[in-house]
Amino acid sequence: MEKTVWEKYEEEGLNKISEFAEDYRLFLSASKTEREFTENARKAAEECGFADLNSLSGPLKAGDRVYAVNRNKNICLFVIGRKPLTCGMNILGAHIDSPRMDLKQHPLYEKDGIALFDTHYYGGIKKYQWVARPMALHGIVCLKDGTSVSIVIGEKDDDPVVGVTDLLIHLAAKQMQKKGSEVVEGEALNLTVGSIPAKTEDDKVKEPVKQYILDLLKERYGIEEEDFVSAEIEVVPAGPARDYGLDRSMIMGYGHDDRVCAYTSMRALFDTDAPERTSCCILVDKEEIGSVGATGMHSRWFEMVVTRMLGLNGQADLISLNDTFTNSKMLSSDVSAGYDPNYPEVNDPKNCAYFGKGIVFNKFTGARGKSGSNDANPEFIAEVRKAMELDDVMYQTSELGAVDVGGGGTIAYITAQLNMDVLDAGISVHNMHAPSEIVSKADVYEGYRAYKAFLKNIG
Repeated sequence: MEKTVWEKYEEEGLNKISEFAEDYRLFLSASKTEREFTENARKAAEECGFADLNSLSGPLKAGDRVYAVNRNKNICLFVIGRKPLTCGMNILGAHIDSPRMDLKQHPLYEKDGIALFDTHYYGGIKKYQWVARPMALHGIVCLKDGTSVSIVIGEKDDDPVVGVTDLLIHLAAKQMQKKGSEVVEGEALNLTVGSIPAKTEDDKVKEPVKQYILDLLKERYGIEEEDFVSAEIEVVPAGPARDYGLDRSMIMGYGHDDRVCAYTSMRALFDTDAPERTSCCILVDKEEIGSVGATGMHSRWFEMVVTRMLGLNGQADLISLNDTFTNSKMLSSDVSAGYDPNYPEVNDPKNCAYFGKGIVFNKFTGARGKSGSNDANPEFIAEVRKAMELDDVMYQTSELGAVDVGGGGTIAYITAQLNMDVLDAGISVHNMHAPSEIVSKADVYEGYRAYKAFLKNIG
């Protein structure tokens, strides 16, 4: 069997793996929503000398470090290269949204003495995995006066948590006969949030437990029930990411898909100095539901940012924009399905990703007949191989499952529509889309090194 990343490094390299993985674990634990990731990325960028693109008026020079933020949900970072922007960029793109549950616009109700929040799940999930576990509330409530209230409940040691109840096994005979997709229905993903009735002399209060929760929200956050209409509150697993395995070789946490690729891409850009071609890292929202909306990859925002950059250098014309994208190269940084010895039948063992073997390149994703995939050109793949080998980066290639078993997609096909070369590249994951996903620390570090090598050696 081929060597792993663990066997590649001596003590100094192993220490770097541990240090980098710990930085990632802490960042992941503090970035459970796309808003949180964007804000933490912006702060980290400014600490690394990046300036807000919107604050600049003069031409961009080689070595300049700039960023742009879109609606607090996606961020684009650039290190300006020595060559003109029209010669193309080396781009790392990842998404920062993850499967979860969202509160509905009218979420709070009382039933049989229990107060509950009604939810709608986001992204592809096995619904039964999201019950009987502690959950936290993260989000923002926007008030009519223009102010906003940030909410994080369930992360501190003394915070309460919430959750979706499950049916006890003693009474679940009928439930256990259902298909996996029907064991828990979407409309049954209701959060238990309280059971104390409000003490009131007003007989008109028909839902006293609900009223008690409303009183708490009013007292602690200044929120009225009607404010949920303009709220965005996500329900995510409570607690930090943790070392996984007796040897601490892995990390278990919420949101590795795709924040593990987003973080490693961002760090690679931070550690890039004076490149030949402009280096870019774009982190987007909404990939898990089709990359839609103003903050998804289908948005024209990325083109607008690049147009603004060209404009600062006196080139805000369509030909310059087209040349910039046509000459650009991109790694669509998204996670890959790691081979799991508990479920070997879903993979072709010659063409799947293994823990500890480094970054994963997927020539195509999609499903059944490569439908919905980007299918990267072999000439570009050869360039990427050379870039990896120049920096002694371990890599592997994979498909997303055996033929006709399943499949999936990334943002690769969307950016390829701008006429640039794009290849899917990411870190393998176990438990993908579950509340707790798993990655190898060795792959996290080697992924970071791969992204650095791409930014440095392509073009």
